[in-house]
Amino acid sequence: MTGYRGDKLFPLLPTPSYCDSFIWLSPYLENWTIFVHGVKQYYGADFRVTNANLYTSSRNIFNVVKFRFVENLPLVILVTSIVYLGSCANQPTDQQLEVWRQEAIARNAEMMANNATKMQQQWNLVIQGETATGQSVDLNWQQIQALATNHVRTPDPLYVLNPHEIFDFRGVLVSTLLKQFGAASGVTDVTFVSLNSYHVTLSLQDLLAYPITLAIAKNGQPIPRDQGGPIYLVLPYAQYPQLKQKYNESTWAFYVSHMVVGTEPVQISVGRRKFNLTDLDKLPQVTINETVGYRIAWPSGKVKLHGVRIRDVLALSGEKLPEQGTIAVRAKPPIYRDVANQVRLPVSEVRDCDILLATRWGDERQLIPAKMGGPVTLALSSQCAATTSQSTWMTFVEELTIRP
Repeated sequence: MTGYRGDKLFPLLPTPSYCDSFIWLSPYLENWTIFVHGVKQYYGADFRVTNANLYTSSRNIFNVVKFRFVENLPLVILVTSIVYLGSCANQPTDQQLEVWRQEAIARNAEMMANNATKMQQQWNLVIQGETATGQSVDLNWQQIQALATNHVRTPDPLYVLNPHEIFDFRGVLVSTLLKQFGAASGVTDVTFVSLNSYHVTLSLQDLLAYPITLAIAKNGQPIPRDQGGPIYLVLPYAQYPQLKQKYNESTWAFYVSHMVVGTEPVQISVGRRKFNLTDLDKLPQVTINETVGYRIAWPSGKVKLHGVRIRDVLALSGEKLPEQGTIAVRAKPPIYRDVANQVRLPVSEVRDCDILLATRWGDERQLIPAKMGGPVTLALSSQCAATTSQSTWMTFVEELTIRP
């Protein structure tokens, strides 16, 4: 086993110089602090591991670590790791181990609270799409706090330690936002987009009828990132059990950043220019028939996608493809604002391969709705080189930029 510090990995084993070195994990689900007594002095650092939970321990054996990898899916992986520390002569007592465990719990709780508060203060909620005005609205954290007056007492199906425990969630009623910003005639659903590009769609009728809530607090505390915060889409299962039949636990969306009413109109930015659907429809239209790499709401087999080549969009904007470099594709989810997570297409592939901005799908050439990641998605022909992978299939595409 290893501990992570910055960009380095360290073995979580006792050193010859510090035989009374023991490994401790705080029993929470975020920002796990590993307390390595003695080894801390040896390496000059604290250790952390993410998303782990220590269930049992003894003086000589580090027994069970439970990893929770949940991206709004009920996936739990149990990993059993046994590290024998039998060579140590100076072993702490059970009482000392308990003291260290309590220190770890207290420190981790402090870090969780600090990180959750800091993250909240930097978080916005964007409401866009087919609202009454059609204009995008960006609510800052102070505005969200002022609206977060609703309480929902319900189990959290993604809280794997006890999915039946009742929590008191406080947040903003989605119906309040819909009444305040409205929905255009003909809108039937609303899509919630998360930081990591996950998205869920609920019917407008249900959102107006039930106290479905964008929660910002859980039992009076900010919701940690690992438990869905800063904004967590919560359904009142306890009060309205019929909702559970219609919307399973995958509907509970973590770290919601956008609320899209209906589907937005097409708008692609390239430099200072913006193109709508009419502009794109004037370009040569291309159809590909591929098994798509999108995660949500698409058929599993091959699907016809219709759109325009990225190189044609760049030409329309007046941008000339360089001999080398990449085309950065930015999408709505905040994760793509991070340079490290941007999708960059090699210029050579953009020039030689059918990489599309898709706006329609299927035999009937239907517009791509928000519930499928529309109105614009990134699609790749199977003829493209291996450097374009499944992760390149992006939804909610908004901008293209040429990078050296």
